[in-house]
Amino acid sequence: MDDEKILIRNASQVVTCSGFEAKKGAAMSDVGVIEDGAVAVSGGLITHVGPTEEVMKQIDASEYLEVDASGRALLPGFVDSHTHFVFGGYREEEFSWRMKGDSYMSIMERGGGIVNTMNATRQASYDDLFGDAYDRLDTMMDMGVTTVEGKSGYGLDLATELIQLRIMKELNDEHPLDVVSTFLGAHAIPPEFAGRTDAYVDYIIEEVLPHIREEHSVTFCDVFCEQGVFSIEQSERLLNAARTHRFKLKLHADEIVSFGGAELAARLKAVSADHLLHISDNGIKRLARSGTIATLLPLTAFSLNEPYAPGRQMIDAGCAVALASDLNPGSCFSCSIPLLFALACIQMKLSPEEALTALTINGAAALGRAKKIGSIDVGKKADMILLKFPSYKFLPYHVGMNLVDTVIKDGVLYIV
Repeated sequence: MDDEKILIRNASQVVTCSGFEAKKGAAMSDVGVIEDGAVAVSGGLITHVGPTEEVMKQIDASEYLEVDASGRALLPGFVDSHTHFVFGGYREEEFSWRMKGDSYMSIMERGGGIVNTMNATRQASYDDLFGDAYDRLDTMMDMGVTTVEGKSGYGLDLATELIQLRIMKELNDEHPLDVVSTFLGAHAIPPEFAGRTDAYVDYIIEEVLPHIREEHSVTFCDVFCEQGVFSIEQSERLLNAARTHRFKLKLHADEIVSFGGAELAARLKAVSADHLLHISDNGIKRLARSGTIATLLPLTAFSLNEPYAPGRQMIDAGCAVALASDLNPGSCFSCSIPLLFALACIQMKLSPEEALTALTINGAAALGRAKKIGSIDVGKKADMILLKFPSYKFLPYHVGMNLVDTVIKDGVLYIV
């Protein structure tokens, strides 16, 4: 199948989102629509893009499996660049507590939250963790995701962190989706280090990072830089150590309070700063001047009933904004791309074009892969989706509904 040639023709729209790096500010509105378009694929790569009439003149159609996409729009596959999809157990009781008024941080302080999932993950078998994670990837793929980032951070010890990361590596090999792995050992302070956060940071730097580096499958190191979790100084020390092991850097930043996380991300030239519900005006300016991508997670704000990140202000200031689901068992037990898209447009005031850019080429850039995925450009991987409707503008309009008809992953067709 990988060597099969595929021709998708007569698409009402081919929405290319063309580019090989993150788009900032006003450039996020340029999604490159080709009416009555076609895309040719060979060996899992895109070889031709353009109006159907022109592409048909450039190829021998008899060599291709033809897909008549009349009445349907063809888009790049979605890139979900922030998730925690490998975990044990659930936290439905904590969700009920939050509905009664308990805060996310107060639940953490009394032993709930991340430490709750840590206990369940440590106790779960490898096979159970793998099987549940595989099923979650299936759900993501049905909604048009073709590349996903997954974070560890529910082990908080070397053994369980390695298990999470090895499951992600195995899933990358066995599941059609591409899985990009991130080490998030600094997600919370485990009970065995209670009251000794500096000692836990030392433990990660001295004992855990060298072993993670030996895995050769982990791209990023992340940290939950937040009041009551890891300070600016602790986060910077950890990330600088991670850089010496040649990890690329990410930050959970300014989620609960304005804390200076965005400024730290820009200073360290992190690939992305994520959450940013309470980013400062200065943080927005710093991100706009930097190459750091602002990854916004509206499903989490929705689930926590918190104010949304100021995405409109960020784009107007010239930031490169990505969108991601933040699937996890606590603050956001959802990977719903349809709901994410609706919230981004309706609540965060992004245009459909900006939201689409944020979920494709900018999501790819947030994973350091914009040169290979995230747009429909010649030479890139053939990761695309066909919608059930003729325009990408149906994505926010048909609110909360999955519009994906067909997923094309590495040039292979998967019917949803």
